[in-house]
Amino acid sequence: MTRRSEQIRNLLVPLIAVLLGLILGGVIMFAFGYNPIQGYKEMFSAAFLNPQTKMINPRSIGEIFVTAGPLIFTALGFAIANTAGFFNIGLSGQALCGWVASVWVALSMPDSPKVVVLTAAITAGVLSGAVAAAIPGVLRAFFGTSEVIVTIMMNYILLHISTHIINHSMSDDIMRSKGITEFVGANGSLQTEFLRSISNNSRLNLGIFFALIFLVVMWFVMKKTTLGYQIRAVGLNPFASEYAGMNSKQIIVISMVISGALAGMGGVILGLGTFSNFSAQGASISVGFDGMAVSLLGGGSSIGILLSALLFSILKLGGQGMQFVGIPSELVDIDIAIIIFFVAISFVIHFVLTKFFGNKKEVAELEEKSKIENEENQEGGTI
Repeated sequence: MTRRSEQIRNLLVPLIAVLLGLILGGVIMFAFGYNPIQGYKEMFSAAFLNPQTKMINPRSIGEIFVTAGPLIFTALGFAIANTAGFFNIGLSGQALCGWVASVWVALSMPDSPKVVVLTAAITAGVLSGAVAAAIPGVLRAFFGTSEVIVTIMMNYILLHISTHIINHSMSDDIMRSKGITEFVGANGSLQTEFLRSISNNSRLNLGIFFALIFLVVMWFVMKKTTLGYQIRAVGLNPFASEYAGMNSKQIIVISMVISGALAGMGGVILGLGTFSNFSAQGASISVGFDGMAVSLLGGGSSIGILLSALLFSILKLGGQGMQFVGIPSELVDIDIAIIIFFVAISFVIHFVLTKFFGNKKEVAELEEKSKIENEENQEGGTI
């Protein structure tokens, strides 16, 4: 299989997954008696247009970027961990840590200069996410525990810790009412008057710009640095990495810490940008699980994560508009689930594309590759 044809097929897989997701989502709408064409029309109209003038709505565009910012950070966090060979399912809890810590610090410094408050609040949020992720990282590296089980358990632990903090640890002068903090002041907010003015008073904030910067930074780290090479090597084969002189345990912990720090930054954007306060949560926040889906759809690449985050933001924001024609917005979540399902079975899409558009040699190579991967998985040779 030529490199060019492989690149084309890798690009087509997520596009086909999205298309199939929308088609099957439309079939489900039709099966329940809804008009899928009208539903999708309202969805994209709500995402981009002003309902009165039917012109491009700067506020809606701003809200798309508001939603995309935290998703990019949690997706990057998942991608780093996944590259190192394990699943960080605790992104929700780690983002929650960043959210609580950043708001708490920002509200505790009401009279300090903005640069001081933002620096302290962002640092606190990032470090809290990193510490939350370091725990399952250390347990995985030194004791062989399953990071999937530990991070899932950590989500619940951190959720209840956050509830205890807001109800019993935060001082009364930063609380609006029980379970809800005051809004952070201008000196601790990522929102600016300029961004509000160009987006028709949306919640557009500096978070999306931080996200874009980190997309480039993490691409550089993973592709151009020794640390990135070591993370990729450990993810491919930790035993071979040890033989080559790498400390795989250390790399696992570092990867998890970076993953948690990125998720924590996603929580910072939620706290200081999107909501500007914190309220007690009844369940794990969705941004962590949505970030995993964004990363999978984007193939873990920076450009893929950016495009996937924007797509998810459009679907979630536009999904609210389907309610105007009587279609439940939850059907958008079904679309997203179907899209991720097709990404998960991307080999099938690869095989179909090769079968119909490739030559016999490429088909044989793909079948042989699948056979080898199956044998390795059965022997426990992959992580």
